[in-house]
Amino acid sequence: MANMIIIGKGPAGISASLYILRAGIETTIIAKDGGALEKAESIDNFYGFPQPISGKQLIQNGVEHAKRLGAHFVEDEVVGLSFDGKFVVQTANGEYKADSVLLSTGSQRVRPKIKGLTEFEGMGVSYCAICDAFFYRGQHVAVLGDGEYALHEVKELLPIVGSVTLLTNGSQPKVVFPEEVQINQAKISELIGNEALEQVLLEDGTALTISGFFVAQGVAGSSDLARKIGAMTEGNKIIVNENMETNIPGLYAAGDCVGGLLQVSKAVSDGALAGTAAIRYLRDLGK
Repeated sequence: MANMIIIGKGPAGISASLYILRAGIETTIIAKDGGALEKAESIDNFYGFPQPISGKQLIQNGVEHAKRLGAHFVEDEVVGLSFDGKFVVQTANGEYKADSVLLSTGSQRVRPKIKGLTEFEGMGVSYCAICDAFFYRGQHVAVLGDGEYALHEVKELLPIVGSVTLLTNGSQPKVVFPEEVQINQAKISELIGNEALEQVLLEDGTALTISGFFVAQGVAGSSDLARKIGAMTEGNKIIVNENMETNIPGLYAAGDCVGGLLQVSKAVSDGALAGTAAIRYLRDLGK
């Protein structure tokens, strides 16, 4: 039987799940939390709610609806996405396989404010270890981050590069990193180089000479995961067609991560389009 994994339990992901579940397709929803919507104190412009509702309550209502239809929920942080004949979703605590995947974790609204970061994108600065580790084989690289996502990127890099330094930019590591990784908690001042990145200047006055700087701060957003599997992106936006299909067959994206109006109503619509398109795709597989 065909199965579907939805990453994210916001309005786009839950909306898609309602269609997919009602089509009789096994559906797993993986999410660490409710994202930005969970922090919304009051929503007063959503159809069918004459009184304001909190983002947290709206998410709870959606989760209960999906559970009633048979959705399986996994509370975990997604750190990677790959393909080995099936889609492989890697989390902090396990691995899950599916015939189709929907990315709906919202859009990352905050980027590290580090001088030189934008200037060296594609010339030493990378957002995807599995994509770019090969270009730095045998060289010294750094990973920016302190949690599960950074740990995943470190593990992708270690077998290929010469050495990895973890830069936490002033924070304490939240997980245990391999002993061969050097950890530097100093705040970052600037990235410098000529035609490509050459050094990271730290606020304590020291400089780290590296060839690659991999950004893995916080948690992996939808666009981060999309890039890992070769889906087309533009900045933090995943490129999709009118049916929320990416350029990778079987991979869909919906909600804030595809851009446009960042509203619950638009996310619900995106989810409906993605869900119905995924149903057609999975039925065509003949499983």
